[in-house]
Amino acid sequence: MKTNDYVKYVTQQLVTYMDQPKEVKKAQRNQRKLERSPVVYQLFGVIPFAIMMLFKKKKM
Repeated sequence: MKTNDYVKYVTQQLVTYMDQPKEVKKAQRNQRKLERSPVVYQLFGVIPFAIMMLFKKKKM
């Protein structure tokens, strides 16, 4: 992809985003927030999840 094509693409995406109503942008932001994995998993991976499952299993 040439630089000119990239600038054109970014400009199109920016204009599309700016043309959307405020409510639509807010709804999209909230949707992305809900789909995101918890911060602990992002920072440390699956290991904390595995440890948590191990402790939950022992309690039962």
